Amino acid sequence: MPSSGHRLRDVEHHPLLTGDDSYDSAASSPAEADAADRVWFIRDGCGMICAVLTWLLVVYADFVVTFVMLLPSKDFWYSVVNGVVFNCLAVLALSSHLRTMLTDPGAVPKGNATKEYMESLQLKPGEVIYKCPKCCCVKPERAHHCSICKRCIRKMDHHCPWVNNCVGEKNQRFFVLFTMYIALASVHALVLCGLQFIACVRGQWTECSDFSPPVTVILLIFLCLEGLLFFTFTAVMFGTQIHSICNDETEIERLKSEKPTWERRLRWEGMKSVFGGPPSLLWMNPFVGFRFRRLQTRPRKGAPEFSV
Repeated sequence: MPSSGHRLRDVEHHPLLTGDDSYDSAASSPAEADAADRVWFIRDGCGMICAVLTWLLVVYADFVVTFVMLLPSKDFWYSVVNGVVFNCLAVLALSSHLRTMLTDPGAVPKGNATKEYMESLQLKPGEVIYKCPKCCCVKPERAHHCSICKRCIRKMDHHCPWVNNCVGEKNQRFFVLFTMYIALASVHALVLCGLQFIACVRGQWTECSDFSPPVTVILLIFLCLEGLLFFTFTAVMFGTQIHSICNDETEIERLKSEKPTWERRLRWEGMKSVFGGPPSLLWMNPFVGFRFRRLQTRPRKGAPEFSV
């Protein structure tokens, strides 16, 4: 736990909760503490719109690649190989997006700053801990409060509306995979667009697609713009995330210029911590650890997420 000289600028020095504090004690039930057995979903309007828009743009790209460029092609193997590759990238990207969105990013249980919990910690004399005044929890080191998730998140990097969730200790791996697969799919789509334009210019526009030439041009131009924007955004985010992991520093810590009070991991140790285990092809798999769970709604005061 933080020492008396610890710096956390976003934490106010409030007394710990007592048994008389009026707070929903059900929020700190054992079911909530066990993050591995629940589904996480943030009920944020902007985030849900951005997440749906992301899926629609990927589906649009898949439609143009499959039905405008590949199926009308006379080269059978060209269509099959590129169709399989692009659709695999799209499936992996959307799967990574779902895992990022539906995985608890490392939320600290609400309302655990009680007298009983303090006694169970067996603190040393003079040892100082901090309580988040917004979600009434004992705030671990390197945790930050998210105003959208309304929770303190361990090793919170940032809140991303495109995945409708925070990127933190538990789901950073899936966010990195999401940005990587989207960037690869964008590059693939841009290459296919370039080849399609060349083929249409050299041949007959009426024969290079099942759609009319004006519709084909509009669809390809929109796909090129989408590919450029997606590639630029996700490539930058991917590089930023890898840099943060290797330096064992979150984006919030970097922006606040916080001096590390923790022992930083070596570069490969940081990668192993985020992706799990030594380097292997499993690092690229967004389905690792996936289990089907039943999604239920549990109404709580000020809580934006669904939980099991």
